Amino acid sequence: MVQTLRRALVAMGAAGVVALVVRLRGSGGTPPRHGGWRELPASELE
Repeated sequence: MVQTLRRALVAMGAAGVVALVVRLRGSGGTPPRHGGWRELPASELE
């Protein structure tokens, strides 16, 4: 019972560390400087 609880806590801690690293690193790179929203012609709305 104690060993199972310990394994669960270690797994949750490892998942937390991985989530923190991914969050701190971010998506990487810079957002694109061109593109983005464009106005749609009426023909594409139907």
